[in-house]
Amino acid sequence: MHEPPPRVESSLSFSTRISCPIRSPLDVSPLPWTMKWTPMRPYRSSFVAFALFVTLAAALPLSAQQDAPPPKSSAPAPANRITIEVTGGDANKPVENASVYLKTVEEHRIKDKKTEISVKTNQEGIAHLPDVPLGRVLIQVVADGWKTYGHWYDITDPKQTITIHLDRPPKWY
Repeated sequence: MHEPPPRVESSLSFSTRISCPIRSPLDVSPLPWTMKWTPMRPYRSSFVAFALFVTLAAALPLSAQQDAPPPKSSAPAPANRITIEVTGGDANKPVENASVYLKTVEEHRIKDKKTEISVKTNQEGIAHLPDVPLGRVLIQVVADGWKTYGHWYDITDPKQTITIHLDRPPKWY
């Protein structure tokens, strides 16, 4: 049995004596004389690690036997895809790199839900807007060197094509 460490008496002023146990630096337990050391204690952590390893090793082949999910196909085309063709000038040339903004407002009793989508036109002056809700939408087009355009449209067809013609801004003299 482990015995408690010896007590050392120290004297303080007013002839008061206090005793305190002296612990060795290797003693880390709070009350060493109340705990017993058993020979199995060092093997407990390695036993837990071994049991965890066996459990994971047994579960790994079971998860590999499950059916693999089917391979994902390419991204499906969105159901609502509005195409906007932007042309400009007298020759109806396509306007490249024009910013197209689509704004919707769904009115509700408590709070209105607002949605905004912004895309740019390609070299052919075409912009595709995916997942546009049906109903009333505001389409705005902004391009360098062209007059800004904005108009409300009613979207009734999920694959609707809208043609927008931009004009040159007036000259300032």
